Amino acid sequence: MGITDPDTYVRGVPYDELARLRRASPVVRVDDFWAVLRHADVRRVLRDPALFSSQLGGTQIRDPATSSDLAYVRRMMLNMDPPEHGRLRGLLTRAFTPRAIAKLTERIETSARDLVAAVAGQGECDFAKVAADLPLLTLAAVFGVPEQDRRLMYDWSNRVIGYQDAEYAASSTVSETDVTGLARAALAVRPSPGPDGSMPDPRTRAGMPDLYAYANALGEYKREHPGDDVMSNLMRHVGDDGGRVSLAEFENLFWLFSVAGNETLRNGLPGGMLALLSHPAQYRRLLADRSLLPSAVEEMLRFWTPVMNFRRTATADVTLSDVDIRAGDKVVVWFSAANRDEDVFDAPDAFDVGRTPNDHLTFGHGPHFCLGAHLARVQLRAMFGAVLDLLGEVSLAGEPVRLRSNFQNGLKSLPIRWAR
Repeated sequence: MGITDPDTYVRGVPYDELARLRRASPVVRVDDFWAVLRHADVRRVLRDPALFSSQLGGTQIRDPATSSDLAYVRRMMLNMDPPEHGRLRGLLTRAFTPRAIAKLTERIETSARDLVAAVAGQGECDFAKVAADLPLLTLAAVFGVPEQDRRLMYDWSNRVIGYQDAEYAASSTVSETDVTGLARAALAVRPSPGPDGSMPDPRTRAGMPDLYAYANALGEYKREHPGDDVMSNLMRHVGDDGGRVSLAEFENLFWLFSVAGNETLRNGLPGGMLALLSHPAQYRRLLADRSLLPSAVEEMLRFWTPVMNFRRTATADVTLSDVDIRAGDKVVVWFSAANRDEDVFDAPDAFDVGRTPNDHLTFGHGPHFCLGAHLARVQLRAMFGAVLDLLGEVSLAGEPVRLRSNFQNGLKSLPIRWAR
């Protein structure tokens, strides 16, 4: 099994194979694409959208099934190139006002402590399930989504990110009795699995009609009844060109945040915990010195790397690390490899909560650098601060269960225990 086989990742990220490939050639042909494995080359690809396009073929290794599917994914900010990307990103950046970020930070810290406090007396829990609620609560606050509807985003991100995992591909954990009328209307158009258990492609509009129904209704409501959340700021904001965010753009931003904003943290939180549990001396070091928490979070992000790869498409012939790439070729940057590049990181396979500097590429680089990086760091610091304060030292209470995916480095279950 190779680095693109999702079954490989059920056992773990193939770091040894990635390192072997990188040492043989920093840019290597895999299947129908060029895998970019060296830190410096990944940075070069990501900072040059004119030469390495997000829009031509999208940002996933697998091609959209039809030309209409490709046209649709190109409408998402993740798959845009300048200048369209800069316009939408600029509007969104301005919606994250200092007041909004301060309010979100306070809410995140309270939510993290409440989630950990709720299980502290039990002596054990599935940390993957406890941690999953923090990004959902954060996103509900960003969008002004009623908290009882937040689990919709859990199912949506399962279906999109977990399409290679039979358990997640048809995820349906929300009961109609527990949600708002807005959510019930969306659930009414949720697709059902086919006779073979398969679901429609979640990267298409037809594959996620419930998400888009909810997003459209929410966007209309925000425009007519703005609150003090980030998305209300966005919907009432007028750009420098006099334009506003359209409902179609709002829908796609909702898709992006509900999936990318949720899944990265949902996997990064238990992934960071597993890194600590696998290195008990580092855990005790952090427990004894809380000033290490910020650097520990950066090391979790490097060591675990939730999003393992992203695709670009070459717009012209180019040479990268002495490898000739042709116009139209798929070019896939592999963060899991770049974040363990021995040219950049001393002892790259070691987990060191005090590692500085730590120039990891987990949030990307260049014009598509993750908009949610700050909030992601706030959530990681808040959750692990609460764990250290309320649980102390924890240990594994069972076998972790990994997500079957060659894109997200995910944990579906992480049983832990601690002394009550």
